[in-house]
Amino acid sequence: MAADLGAAFSPAPSPGSAAASNAAQLSLGVEEEFHVVDLETRRIAPVGPRVLEGLPANFGAELQRSVVETNSSVVHTLDDLRRDLVSVRRQLGSAAEHVGVGVVAAGSVPLVDTAELGVTSNARYAQMLADYQLLVREQVICGTQVHVGVPDRDRAVAVARRVSADLPVLLALSASSPYWLGEDTGYASYRTFVWSRWPTSGPFPEVADAAAYDELIRELIGSSVITDVGMIYFDVRPSAHVPTIELRLCDATPRVDDVLLLAGLFRALVLRAGQEEDAGLPHHPVASSLIRAAMWRAARAGLEGDLVDLRDRKPLPVQQVVRRLVDDLRPQLEEAGDWETVRHLTDEALLGGSSASRQRAAFRAREELTDVVDLLLLETSGADLEPHPEPTAHLTLAARYELRKGDEAIRANRRPTAAFAPVLSALEALPTPHLEARERARDRQQTEREVTFTVDGETRPFPIDLVPRLIEQSQWRRLERGLKQRALALEAFLHDVYGPRSCVRAGLIPASMLDAAPGLRPSGALVPVSAVRANVIGTDLVRDTSGTWRVLEDNLRVPSGLAYAMHARDLLATVMPELTPPLGTLPTDDAASHLAYALRSAAGRPAGAVQLAVLTSGTGDSAWWEHKTLAARMHADLVQPKDLVVTDGGVYRLEHGRRYPIDVLYRRLDEDLLDHVPGADGRPLGRRLLAAVRAGGVALANAPGNGVGDDKAIYAKVPDFIRHFLGEEPLLEGVPTYICADPSALEQVLDRMPELVLKPVDGYGGAGVTIGPDASAAELDALRQQVLLAPSRWVAQDLVKLSTHPTLVNGELKPRNVDLRAFVVLSRDPEQGVAPHAQVLSAPLTRVAPSGSMIVNSSRGGGAKDTWLVP
Repeated sequence: MAADLGAAFSPAPSPGSAAASNAAQLSLGVEEEFHVVDLETRRIAPVGPRVLEGLPANFGAELQRSVVETNSSVVHTLDDLRRDLVSVRRQLGSAAEHVGVGVVAAGSVPLVDTAELGVTSNARYAQMLADYQLLVREQVICGTQVHVGVPDRDRAVAVARRVSADLPVLLALSASSPYWLGEDTGYASYRTFVWSRWPTSGPFPEVADAAAYDELIRELIGSSVITDVGMIYFDVRPSAHVPTIELRLCDATPRVDDVLLLAGLFRALVLRAGQEEDAGLPHHPVASSLIRAAMWRAARAGLEGDLVDLRDRKPLPVQQVVRRLVDDLRPQLEEAGDWETVRHLTDEALLGGSSASRQRAAFRAREELTDVVDLLLLETSGADLEPHPEPTAHLTLAARYELRKGDEAIRANRRPTAAFAPVLSALEALPTPHLEARERARDRQQTEREVTFTVDGETRPFPIDLVPRLIEQSQWRRLERGLKQRALALEAFLHDVYGPRSCVRAGLIPASMLDAAPGLRPSGALVPVSAVRANVIGTDLVRDTSGTWRVLEDNLRVPSGLAYAMHARDLLATVMPELTPPLGTLPTDDAASHLAYALRSAAGRPAGAVQLAVLTSGTGDSAWWEHKTLAARMHADLVQPKDLVVTDGGVYRLEHGRRYPIDVLYRRLDEDLLDHVPGADGRPLGRRLLAAVRAGGVALANAPGNGVGDDKAIYAKVPDFIRHFLGEEPLLEGVPTYICADPSALEQVLDRMPELVLKPVDGYGGAGVTIGPDASAAELDALRQQVLLAPSRWVAQDLVKLSTHPTLVNGELKPRNVDLRAFVVLSRDPEQGVAPHAQVLSAPLTRVAPSGSMIVNSSRGGGAKDTWLVP
């Protein structure tokens, strides 16, 4: 502890030397204690030893495993001290972030379960626990200690006696512990009362010199009430190991500038006391009972009430008491070169109020203690560590943000990632009313342009968030390789299913499971062997809270979202021109041309001579806007079944009595509907259209029967398909999946149902999905009956806690769960052989879940945001 800090303290000049009059010779050092906080629960977490792994010697453990300590360098100026404290905090914050936790500098943290904590593993702390019991178990507090260099222990004792009466003011300035074990105590510094239970806490004793002080310590140790000199917890004390006097009574303070103010004032008090001692001025001790009373008042009030002025022995407004002390110390502050800094910091502290007051204000907004912890995390992190930032009652967007573990943009220390920092800066520059106005402008544009999606029968503007998601291209390239591999394996599987079925003979999948797959359709056998079956694949990826990307599912039928991904970039440029993708960000506007090329290649001849049409069910389709937008961007026809004429020779678009040939039909309606919907002649279209496909008169993308490839039970087998068909190891991880048709897996699922995600094997769009932890007992019981009735119709997956991303909601940033739908197009160049080529379009769609939901699908009320693939 102090020994680590003080090893660098060099003895100060003797009092009689000329240099002794220079306050700059009074070196400074600070010890800060930090609570370790779980970012998900906001509770104190006993993982301090893990945070400390790999950190240098100026970081150390404390009594509680949930507390870590830092030691500054020894400095001579407040500017140097500030730089060092900022550096140390950032080092600690980075180490904590690596463990997935945050750190808080405050006297206490409101959310704590003492039963979950424990003392650090060493013999001294174990003995303290045995001796002091509850005092140790409830020692979940943190303080700030300031060291000032002195020439010897006699000077330290003399100074300690003289400064004691002024220390209650420093306690008031540091007050940051209004909450204790989940309750508002009514005090600004409740840590003071937890700390005061120790037998050697309180005012410094009235002793004549260092010899008398050391004799007192020997007697205390001899009484066995304390075991060593390290347990001397007076409000101020001579260090036992180094030539300093140490201030110990202050709460840990979240803002670095408050630490700086305490250090500047305490050094000035030490300088004044030393000058008085050198001048032979008499010392008039104040009774310890009065000092205790003044401490009680400071702990009760903080900076929001009266303090006891020990000159007059009566209460005075806190502003008056603080300013009187600062003014009285002006000569010493000027001598130290600290006057302007301390005066400015004092104004800031009195204007902004105590940390205790700010914490209560954060709680009042929603009456959530998690908001208090979020504020402390922000202020501790130093997100605003520019020199002496102006205090403000208005918290930044980041300060008000509800931090989640695994958030992709705002890290555990509440600082944005390097890539996201310019985005956050641009958003912070816009006042809340302006941000709200941008949201209204977005909604108007969405309505005017009819950018809609249908949810539960209601057509509404498709929600596109105005905060982009950033993914580094190095990460995207790794995803690309895995996505291409997966797409080619699924394409090979589809051909195998409707052909030789080598996957069954190789034991990859039972024939019974394949035959029972809801997506297996007889019509799939009518597709020519040379055709690409899965021309467009939408693969959904999630990033878990540890940062690992996983494939959640594949969509090989009619995956939607590409037009919304391209539109999101255009909308953002119009509504939020302040947000400009950095140079080198991959474009989205070329995705339509790449899609069109892949689709036209399905005709088996040069794409330039191919007539492409998008087949939609019409204005009633939930994705009607996307259908017409893609058709326009690909320079393709937009047709409905009623527009089509099928003959032995091919498929034609009928317009004003004339027929226009179609070479490739991009199917965007469900194949069940295609089976029965009438064509232009009023007869069912499906069977005749498939006959034309089989005869080679038209190419149909995506092919009927593809649903077998995105069957949820088949999903579990894709890694085996990659090994079997490609001879490669899977590059992307999946989610552990349990096929309920397997009796052993079913038994596990039934036992673990409250912690798993249950999905119907033929479900898509989020329909029928049940998230076990969010379901009621009655819902799980009903689901259990359905699974038992038809196990082959269900799969279960381990719950993946999705990453979150800031989303703009009513002018505020709110965390929302996100996933990523990536689009892979497959094409076959007739001049390059029969092997298909896979391309991942640089327009992935980030899908955003509604508030409180983990289901991101648009059909379940989710939205989207622009995705920047940045250098």
